[in-house]
Amino acid sequence: MDSYNILVVEDDQDINRLLCKILEGGGYCCRPAFSGSEAVLWAEQYDYDLILLDLMLPGLTGEEFIEQMRRKKTMPIIVLSAKAGLESRVNVLKLGADDFIPKPFDNAEVLARVEAQLRRYKQFSRPDGEGKSVYTCGNLVLDRESVTVTAGGKPVQVTAREFEILSLLMAHPKKVYTREQLYEQVWGGEFFGDDNTVNVHISNLRAKLAKASDAEYIKTVWGIGFKMNEL
Repeated sequence: MDSYNILVVEDDQDINRLLCKILEGGGYCCRPAFSGSEAVLWAEQYDYDLILLDLMLPGLTGEEFIEQMRRKKTMPIIVLSAKAGLESRVNVLKLGADDFIPKPFDNAEVLARVEAQLRRYKQFSRPDGEGKSVYTCGNLVLDRESVTVTAGGKPVQVTAREFEILSLLMAHPKKVYTREQLYEQVWGGEFFGDDNTVNVHISNLRAKLAKASDAEYIKTVWGIGFKMNEL
């Protein structure tokens, strides 16, 4: 296994210690942070492969931390919180989190979610040897080798999950993907009919692309799903 570095942001020392123990037992290297402000300092000084984040933090809330990170970082962020209501989950996904684990958590699930996020992030962080590494749609450019997206010549900061969705759509621009197909290929799990998760990520992606360029890149095929627009 590659040695991945994970930043564990949790103000409860016992829970933080437990999470680090779980992850280190899985072969990961962990650095604990006990406040949002401390987490920002570590994240700015070092590169982490993944961040495991509580929401109710001193100094800087988890939501504020996500907003700051997404201005400059693309690594996966998994929120782990007791604020497990639908509104909280949707809100952190809109802000740029990649996954959400409710508290109390299962140790095996934490490891499985972390492994899945790292696997997909690393997959999309390197060129695909069997296909192109750069995709274009009008003035939208996605480079899988450098993990960058530009629209109208302007850089677009996307999350790892958004990058995966856009890469999949751009690799097959004429194909219409159902929400079920997107979920199973990007999230890597069985779809249980929760359209909201896919919809939130598509909405976030559209908003970011629209901010950089006026073009509408992702088309909704009503009653079916999504595809790239023909520009």
